[in-house]
Amino acid sequence: MSFDSPRLLADIGGTYARFALETEPGQFEQMVSLRCADHADFHAAVRSYLDGLPPGTGEIAHAAVAIANPVEGDRVRMTNYHWQFSIEEMRQRLGFDTLVVVNDFTALAMALPRLRREDKHQIGGGQAVPNSVVGLLGSGTGLGVSGLIPSGDGWIALGTEGGHTSFSPRDEREIAILRHAWREHAHVSFERLCSGTGMALIYRALAELHGQAAPPRQAPEITQAALEENDPLCLETLEVFCALLGTAAGNLAVTLGATGGIFVGGGIVPRLGSYFERSPFRRRFEERGRFSDYVAAIPTYVITAEEATFKGASAILEAQLKKLHGSADTILAQVRRAKPQLTPAEQRVAEQVLARPRALLSDPIAEIAKAAGVSQPTVIRFCRSLGCEGLSDFKLRLASSLTGTVPVTHTQVTEDDSMVELGSKVLGNTASAILQVRSQINRETIDRATDLLVQAKRIECFASGHYSVVAADAQFKFLRFGVPASSHTEPRLQHLAARVLGPGDVALLISAAGRLPELLDVAEQARLRGAKVIAITANQSPLARKADVALLVDHAEDPSTQLPMVGRILHLLVIDILAVGLAMRRGGAPEALATLDEPAAPPTRAARATAPGVSLATPLASLTTHSRGS
Repeated sequence: MSFDSPRLLADIGGTYARFALETEPGQFEQMVSLRCADHADFHAAVRSYLDGLPPGTGEIAHAAVAIANPVEGDRVRMTNYHWQFSIEEMRQRLGFDTLVVVNDFTALAMALPRLRREDKHQIGGGQAVPNSVVGLLGSGTGLGVSGLIPSGDGWIALGTEGGHTSFSPRDEREIAILRHAWREHAHVSFERLCSGTGMALIYRALAELHGQAAPPRQAPEITQAALEENDPLCLETLEVFCALLGTAAGNLAVTLGATGGIFVGGGIVPRLGSYFERSPFRRRFEERGRFSDYVAAIPTYVITAEEATFKGASAILEAQLKKLHGSADTILAQVRRAKPQLTPAEQRVAEQVLARPRALLSDPIAEIAKAAGVSQPTVIRFCRSLGCEGLSDFKLRLASSLTGTVPVTHTQVTEDDSMVELGSKVLGNTASAILQVRSQINRETIDRATDLLVQAKRIECFASGHYSVVAADAQFKFLRFGVPASSHTEPRLQHLAARVLGPGDVALLISAAGRLPELLDVAEQARLRGAKVIAITANQSPLARKADVALLVDHAEDPSTQLPMVGRILHLLVIDILAVGLAMRRGGAPEALATLDEPAAPPTRAARATAPGVSLATPLASLTTHSRGS
């Protein structure tokens, strides 16, 4: 694909964050390495890099990030560092059209087909079979394992945790190392030994085996002492390390049938230089008994290209853009083909769609009609002429093609909607909002809130207006667990109730915007008197800042034109999460949870009426589809 703007690529590890711009296919510029510790979070690091680019670089629309962490869904939490972020939120804050986040080893695997001859160095013999499975492993902080399977004109990368397969010793020395490792780890995997910390473990085990009092050393010091000082113990450590890596690589070769070759990357092996070629790695790789000839025919390579991860991230980003471009072109091409057959008024709507497809996704029907100079029914007729049920259906199809996913948006119900459109909008709005909150909610805050509720002498629930039923629902659930609880929804009573709170009590405050003066006063009074405050509210709201624990629910609804429906359902679901957590922590969870679905008192029935079919019988964990904003 041609580049209409530079693409941002990043390789994020636990210590360093590397960035580059890809200005043309395979051409990387402005490569910078930043220390993670120098930046508060992921956004700050990216912003620092972008702010340091020279003037005239151009606007960046697309970005791909390879990160040393499993990537599942929208929420990314680094295993070896404290950074965490929402992919969609980050895309919006950084102003990118596309932000792809993948595991760093998946990105490295996708780089393999793009490596040039000078980007890799073959160790030993063997000849790769074209269009065959390829294996990949690499030692660094851990032991990454992946593979590539040919699929048509492309490749499928395997996301594996193969580094955690059980270590298997091959001789008496390795058995002694295993015994030493057992004293530190109940399960000894290959990662425990074929990694930076593993090299240090091997060093300690060999020192004990030989009865030596060796000084403490980490992997870089061991490697340096072995290669530069010819330290006998460090040389033996390096020898064992490479032999064990050969065993792991051989296991991977026979497991995958990787006749396309085995590639070794990571931060350790490429720095060993010519030593690795002399090491026991290849000999151990081929030691497979009856399968030695089979494995000896498989080549092994060390990845020497510093920008290999960037190449893989670029490949994944390009594949994503091709997919999105093809889908978007299909639906927009449909508009272009249909345009000559439309009425003049409908053609003006088509021109608006073709001129500004992304902006149209968030425009209400009144604005679309005004921009095209037509009536609102004309917009509906235009959508139906393309086979859509109405504007909402057309927007969903367009958004899905432009972003690769159904957008998280609120679609306004109008008088022109059919009953099918109305039902689709209400259910679609609710489902999208639930998925968005699921991706945003923080497990640590849920744990902290649950701990406070478990320890509470009593729980006082505070809410106002349309959210009063949420407070009543919370009171009802907590009382069923035998926890003293009450709800307060009238400002004067809220003020009085707050004044009698004390240590050991919990004030649970429920507010969509988090700006009501009476609830802010309750939060202040509660904390002055030693009570803990849990708030279910919007991000960055005054109430969130006053709470000990803030459970964030961000959903935009206009109370001046509509009753809060989706927002109230989301708050009810957060109450359900807390109730389940309280039940589980108190023990006897099956009986406690069963009582939650029994017929409730009138206030709770009213609350439940706003969310038909949403109960603890439908666990949030079963909602696996993730939608993002457009």
